[in-house]
Parts: sequence; structure tokens; C-alpha cells
Amino acid sequence: MSDSKEKEIHAAPPRPSITAGEVEEAIYDPKGDDEFEVFKKTTDGVQFRLVGWPKASVIFLKVIFATGVLSIPTAMFGLGAVGGALSVIGWGALNTYFAIVQGNFRNSHAQCHSIADMAYVVGGPVVREICGGLFIVAYVLCSGSGIIGLATGLNALSDHAACTVWWAFLSAVVIIACASVRKFEKVGWLTWAGFISIYVAVFIVVIGVTTRDRPAAAPQTGDFDLGYRAIAYPTFIVGMTATCTIFVSSAGTSAFLPVISEMTNPRDYNRAVYVCMAIVQASYLTFALVVYKWCGKWVTNPSLGSAGPTMKKVAYGIGLIGLAVSGCLYLHVAAKYVFVRLLRNSPHLQKNSLIHWGTWLSCTIFLGAIAFILAEAIPIFSYLIALTGSICFAPLAICLPGWLWLHDHADWKNGSMVKKAVWAGHWVLIAIGIFTCVGGTYGVVESIRAAYRNGTIGGAFSCADNSHTHG
Repeated sequence: MSDSKEKEIHAAPPRPSITAGEVEEAIYDPKGDDEFEVFKKTTDGVQFRLVGWPKASVIFLKVIFATGVLSIPTAMFGLGAVGGALSVIGWGALNTYFAIVQGNFRNSHAQCHSIADMAYVVGGPVVREICGGLFIVAYVLCSGSGIIGLATGLNALSDHAACTVWWAFLSAVVIIACASVRKFEKVGWLTWAGFISIYVAVFIVVIGVTTRDRPAAAPQTGDFDLGYRAIAYPTFIVGMTATCTIFVSSAGTSAFLPVISEMTNPRDYNRAVYVCMAIVQASYLTFALVVYKWCGKWVTNPSLGSAGPTMKKVAYGIGLIGLAVSGCLYLHVAAKYVFVRLLRNSPHLQKNSLIHWGTWLSCTIFLGAIAFILAEAIPIFSYLIALTGSICFAPLAICLPGWLWLHDHADWKNGSMVKKAVWAGHWVLIAIGIFTCVGGTYGVVESIRAAYRNGTIGGAFSCADNSHTHG
């Protein structure tokens, strides 16, 4: 970024203090938005700001929904039904709140087009680069989870007709190709298909598990322990891994921010967030509790295989589009962040040229290749999800949004007792984020090490059937 642009961001004028949910009442200046716009309306006649709030809601839904709903039932076993339900509700409410905080901050600081830009406003260039790096790592890891999910589906549908590494490679190629579509507005129609696909697939599994006498993965004769617990008493490692899995299921709100830059009316952001998160949390709670109630510890990972071989193929056949679109969106978000940074440093890339397209495709291919390698290095779906939550999303979705709020509400520390309490409460939330980052990472890493020791993970780049269709 040029020195002049650094000064512009640093010199952004302060604004009146507002609370979460007040974007409509916040100071919003379209001229300011145009001044700092990366995708300018006049550039070669290419119009990027075409996303209305309904389409934004669906993009948000697809970013959040797929990986979470496939991993939460497994986490329920670690925490028990009560603990798991409270965790889903609590983390969902917190992530919704901080999504609104980020939207408020972006709409009142027009120069911010990403979570890293916001980090620069409150913490300077070092914090910006740290948050930018975490953002890229987070969504590359999420892309890796999409590759694992898609490869698992292809294994299930083909009866493991090829080495899992080849299915993962094919999945990576599909996801990279899909992510290379340049505009969110063009990706929008895919999100509708992807969301409906995965929602119907999960719904089929939910119905399927309730029709069986015993879980498909449990012993089919004799007595067995279902493993259902209303209240569980997990070890620290198990509890933190399960908590991080549930937390990350709705923590990807930093991916919402690039969409604002392409929304027709950025002030509609809050409406899109509330619609998305209401649907997501209701679905998570319902689906996860039902699957855990009927499958207990025998729930598969991902959960689409929990209703038996036949229903597994039906669910994956329907959900394949959703799994592909999830990985596509995650990779698109990561690549768009890198590309926007390059646009700011090299204005000539804004032209609709061969260099422009070559740079964009290089971003998606390079990051997609890294996602493929990481997916094969940590091939257990829920562990990859949990690791993403602890290392990346705890700082990005809890600590930084808390800091953003404190920055824009500095006067509250000297206000009334209520305002002082709210001010202190945001420091507590930041502390929770730090604990989740450190404790969660330790718990997940230990879980991965244990999985390698006991043979749950056979090794990196393994050909073993990850859908458990055979063996």
C-alpha cells in the first residue's frame, strides 16, 4: 500500500459512539465510500457493486452453514446435549453480535474493506499484517475442509473406486475453478444451489437416523453403549476441541466484510446478517441435537454418513454441490483479500486486462494448492475445523471485534455505571478470545497427536477410504 493511502487510513476522522445494530443511524457517507472504493464503478465499465441484501444473506449462509452443521454432532458427544446446546446458543449469539460490530465499524470507516484494514485503524501496520495473515490462513484451512468433505462424498458415491488423494486432488481442482469466478455477484447463484443442496442433504440424514433401530456405525447385534449423555464431563482436551468446533461453526463472519464492498447498499448489511444467523442457529441446534440423540458417540465425521450406507450415498449425492460451493467460497474470500491488497499497491491491475486476470487466477490457484496440502496433512474433518477456530478465528472473530468496539466507544469508560460495565465486559470478551486461542490450540493439537498414535489418522496423503464405506 502506498504511503499516501497509509496516511489516509490513519487519518480517518473519529465518529460518534454507536452500539451494535445502529448502522442505519450511523454516519454513512456514500461519497466517502467511493473515495476509498477498490472496485470503482468507472473502471472499464465493470460494475462490482451488484449484491442486494437477499443475495448477501445467502452468501453469508453458505459461508457459515456447511462445515458447521457437519461437525457439530460430533462435538455434542464431547460436551453432552445440554453443554453442546448451550455452546451452540452462546457462541452463535456472540458471533452474531461481533458480526454486527464489524459491519458498524466498516460502514463508519469507509476505507476499510477487510478485517485487516480494521486492524490497521486500531493497531497500526503490524497488527494489520498479523490479522491479514490469520485471515488468509483461516480461509485456506476452511477451503481444506471443503476439499475433505467433497473427497469424502466422492469416496462414498464411488465405493472408494480410487485413492482418496486423487479424489482430494479432483476436489481441489473443482473448488479452484469455481473460486476463480471474479465477482461475488456471479458466485451468488451458486450459493443458492449450494445452500439448498447441503440443507436438504442434512435434513435427509436427520430423518434417516430416526428410522433406524440403532446407529449405522454401532455394532448391529448384541448390546452396545449409545454414548448419549445429557451432561458430559469431558477432559480439558476433549472439551476444548469440541468447544472450538462449535465456535468456528458460526465464527466466519470476517468473510462477510468483503461482500459489503460489493453490496448495492452497504447499510443493508445488518439485515442480511440477522436473517443468516437466525436460520443458521435454529438449524444447528435442531439438526445437531436430533442426530446426537439417535447416534450418540456413533455419529460419523462428517455427519452425512450417520444414517447408513444407502442414506449416506443419497445425502452425499445431494450435498455434493453444497460441499463444493463451500470450499469455493472460502477460497474466493481468501484470494479476494490478497487480490485487493495487490490492487491497492498496483493500481494498473484495476484495468480489465490479461495481467489483471493472470494475477487473480494466480491467487486462487496458489492458495487452492496450499489448501489441498493442508487437507491431506490433517485429513480428519472436525480436527481441521477446530484448529481453524482456535488458531485463526478466536483472534479474528472475538479479540479484534472487541478491540474495534472499544476503539469506537472510548468515551464509555468514563460514562455511566452501565456504560463502564459494558466497557469492561468487552475486555472480558477479549480475554475469552485469548483463552480460546491458546487453550483451544493446545487441545486440538493434542487430539491430532492422539489420533496419529491410535491410528485414527493413518498418515498424510493416505489412500484410505475416509468415507468408511469399506473398512
